[in-house]
Parts: sequence; structure tokens; C-alpha cells
Amino acid sequence: MPHRPHVPPPPAPPFDARAARRLRAALGMAPEHVAYGMRASFGMPYVSPDLVISWEHGDVAPTSSELLALAGVLWCAPGDLVGAPRTLREHRVARGLAPEDVAHAVGLGLSAYLRMEEAGEWSGTDRQSAVLAEVLELSLPDFVALTGREARLAELLRGAVTTRWQGYVRQVAKVVPLHRRVIEEALAELHASYQGELVPRPVAGGFRGVAATASGDAGREFLARVVEVFWETVGRGFAERGD
Repeated sequence: MPHRPHVPPPPAPPFDARAARRLRAALGMAPEHVAYGMRASFGMPYVSPDLVISWEHGDVAPTSSELLALAGVLWCAPGDLVGAPRTLREHRVARGLAPEDVAHAVGLGLSAYLRMEEAGEWSGTDRQSAVLAEVLELSLPDFVALTGREARLAELLRGAVTTRWQGYVRQVAKVVPLHRRVIEEALAELHASYQGELVPRPVAGGFRGVAATASGDAGREFLARVVEVFWETVGRGFAERGD
């Protein structure tokens, strides 16, 4: 018999207890009805109304298989019952996909794919990464984060806003698959915003030292959030252009 890799039970995804409670109420169901549906339709004899209530109160979170069953009973997608996915595994669970499905789609063996999930580090090729983004319906920020490029992006953005942003366009383009014009506009706006944070603002009493300290704090906060601000700027640019 061919060797089958050991598939460890995945940890609970970021369960949205409020969403589960809201969806159940919208269907006019009681916890007893949800528990019965999971027992009868999904072969989970241990699910009780008390367990359903514990999920909805946030005391415990359902496992991946329990979440899929709960979504089936509540007539919703698994992604409707989770918070914003952060890891490769959480994105997969949110889409209701088995690890075998994702591994096959991207052209990886199951063992190799599971090792990436467990380590939380995606190391596929560019082609595999593109397929992963399609299969998991990843947004561009999620794609950059899951493929391990966010730290590099943050480093480049900090350099761009503190020096000459024009010298960073090509490097950012290698990390983020965006049109060069989009990157140029975003970097120019980020640079202007950051430099504006460094200008001391008038404060009560007119103490220049206090104003300089305040501007320095604002600059450090900007650098700490530079990736988030970059995505906000890109999104705003798309909205303004109607892309």
C-alpha cells in the first residue's frame, strides 16, 4: 500500500462567534436545532446544544471539521463564520477546502504542502503562488503576506518614504505585482505624507521641543504602519480612477 502522510488535526480557525449567533437567529433556529443538524447530517454525535452555545459565547472554538459542518447547518459559507484569515491554513479553511485540494491545485505533494501550513511559511514558485492566490481567492495584501514578502515590502517602503522614493519603484514592483504607475503614485503620496508628519506643528504654549517630539512620535507611528498605509493608498487610488 502506498504510504499516506500523517495529516495532523488543524487548529481552530479564527472563529467569529457573533456571526454564528447572528446567522442562527436569522434562520429562526435554536441551539438545539443546530446541534441536531450536526448530529444527524454530519455524523457528529457529541455535538450538544451546550457546545453550540459555548461556540457562540466564544468560550471555545469549533475545529475545522466542526466549522464546516456548522456552516452546512446554517446554510452559509465557512468564510462567513471566521474572522479575517491570517495564515495559509486559515485562508484554506475559510474557503472550505481540504489540504489535498490545495496541494493538488498548486502542484505540490500533500506532505510538502502540509509542512508549509504547519510552518506558516509558503515557499512555492511564482507559478504556484499565482495558482494559490486564485484557489484561495486572496486579496493582494493577503497574497503578499502569505508568500513571505511583507517584511521585504515594509523595508522598501520605509526606505522610500525616508529618502528618494523614485529609487524604490523597481524594487517594490518585484515584491508587489502592480503596474509601475500605481506604485509610483502610491510611493509619491506616502513620501509626502511621511515628510508632512515630520514638520513640527504649533502646540499650546508654543513650545518647540514639545512640537518636535510630537512630530517624531507621529513619524515613528507612520513607519510602523507603513505597509497598511501603502495598501490604503493603493486602494484609494484604484477607487479614484475607477479601476
